[in-house]
Amino acid sequence: MAVEVKVPVLGESVTEATVGEWLKQVGDAVAADEPIASLETDKVAVEVPSPVAGIISGFSVELGATVEVGAVIATVEEGGTPAAKPKADKPGETTSEPAPAGDGATTMSPAVRRAVLEHGVDPTTIKGTGKDGRLTKEDVLAAAKAKDSAPAAAPAASPAPAAPAAAKGERREERVKMTRMRQTIAKRLKGAQDNAALLTTFNDCDMTAVIEAREAYKDLFAKKHGIKLGFMSFFAKAAALALKDVPAVNAYIDGDEIVYHDYVDLSVAVSAPNGLVVPVVRSIDQMSFAEIELAISDYGKRAKEGTLTMEDMSGGTFTISNGGVFGSLMSTPIINPPQSAVLGLHRIEDRPVALNGEVVIRPMMYLALSYDHRIIDGREAVTALKIMKEAIEDPMRMLIDL
Repeated sequence: MAVEVKVPVLGESVTEATVGEWLKQVGDAVAADEPIASLETDKVAVEVPSPVAGIISGFSVELGATVEVGAVIATVEEGGTPAAKPKADKPGETTSEPAPAGDGATTMSPAVRRAVLEHGVDPTTIKGTGKDGRLTKEDVLAAAKAKDSAPAAAPAASPAPAAPAAAKGERREERVKMTRMRQTIAKRLKGAQDNAALLTTFNDCDMTAVIEAREAYKDLFAKKHGIKLGFMSFFAKAAALALKDVPAVNAYIDGDEIVYHDYVDLSVAVSAPNGLVVPVVRSIDQMSFAEIELAISDYGKRAKEGTLTMEDMSGGTFTISNGGVFGSLMSTPIINPPQSAVLGLHRIEDRPVALNGEVVIRPMMYLALSYDHRIIDGREAVTALKIMKEAIEDPMRMLIDL
């Protein structure tokens, strides 16, 4: 009996999605609740499971199609037999055997597929680290790097003729449709520029105390909590301290009203295969360093696997974006609407600074606070950033609420 596979409920206020990837093909066997398609919504990728065990008998829509909640996208023949593939047995004769199930190397998202083509790697030789063993863009880049650094193999006795080289001066271009997530990111960021009165204030921060604290306690922290002590938990606690003292930085405009929060739900910008996502660590002002590190680590892993949910990214009162992990020295981050402020972190580098009348070398980081000037005055923004700076330079302030 043919069973319809329908688009599930995608989340509050989300009514449609784009078919981003078929995880199975027509004729493939599928177990009950096994994902057969990946849908791209405005924020996350949502996997669509098969309602029954059987064989994929057909797809009702094309890859890249926009589908609404409840729409039929495929059919599964319940309890069917996998389609057989011909196998050479003797010259001129073939036999049939069941088609092998798909694996992580052959199930690729558009971003992974582009990376494979760009770097010329064989996806079947790469072990995927994504969900169910699927390849991620990071897997492909790592394989390409290993390929480039490997010594050249000895030439074969009778090498095959090389493919003709591209003509000198030949230029190529590729036109790729933006994913739904990338389209949404573009609209939201442009909307923030159009609607908010954006301004950025800067400061620099001496990271000596935090670096020394991490070095002194990293082994004990990891042993007790099972997670590394990172910089993000220090900045999260410092931000919570500042937002309590300067509530406008943790508020937002709703029509002709300002909405203040007595809690801090921190949006943490992390990289995902399809773009930047911003999951929310809730009530971070009530969490310990270990709880913060565990929550952020879990979100980072799930972002890489593509398993974040709409609920994970809903809400948020303030954002921290760490461009330093990519080597950024300074930037002017854009707020994440409807939030009114975002803290940008950058790379740490040794720089000469004046200290007690002497020039010394210190590990310094530039901090950038972008904010909506409609709701946050310059004095409030500078004060909030100064509180964060002082808390990082003297972490004891975070323990005694200064």
